[in-house]
Amino acid sequence: MLIALLLAGAVAGCDREKPGAEQAATPQANVSAGEAAAGAAHFVHQVDRGQAGKAAPTATFRGPDDAPVTLAAFRGRPLLVNLWATWCAPCVAEMPTLDALAAERGDRLAVIAVAQDLQGAEIVDPWFQKAKLKALQPYVDPQNGLLDAAGSALPTSILYDAQGRELWRVIGAIDWQGEEAKALLAEGGV
Repeated sequence: MLIALLLAGAVAGCDREKPGAEQAATPQANVSAGEAAAGAAHFVHQVDRGQAGKAAPTATFRGPDDAPVTLAAFRGRPLLVNLWATWCAPCVAEMPTLDALAAERGDRLAVIAVAQDLQGAEIVDPWFQKAKLKALQPYVDPQNGLLDAAGSALPTSILYDAQGRELWRVIGAIDWQGEEAKALLAEGGV
């Protein structure tokens, strides 16, 4: 198990944001659209089915309207939760493909991107405005409750079934428009 966790951290590329003065620079939401598209061909990830059947965590985070929300609010249809941060380059690079997935399959799959930035909406909302995403909305988890529950690194995407049970997780960045992602989603009936 320890080896799997170490491998997952190495694959994902981002760990946790450092508070305040420890942060190397301002959040790195500076990956251009061209860089993101070019980076999609080089995404590195691993698929983990070791938590299949596990119930979604009960951690509270904030919705686009700043109201508290839990993953239970999305029960009734499959849910893809992407844990990411504005300072995590692989996270930012995969975001356009995740947005396209949300736009294409939003009628049968809920897709939410939950930022793990310690500054919350203060940094995430401007990032969303700059990114001009069409389908995703800014959810924030500055307490990192979902990331702690996942016991993972960033980015991590977890697919839950309509009853809130985990099917699989992708640790690291993946092209959500690619064939591998389509096959994974088909496993969940979406």
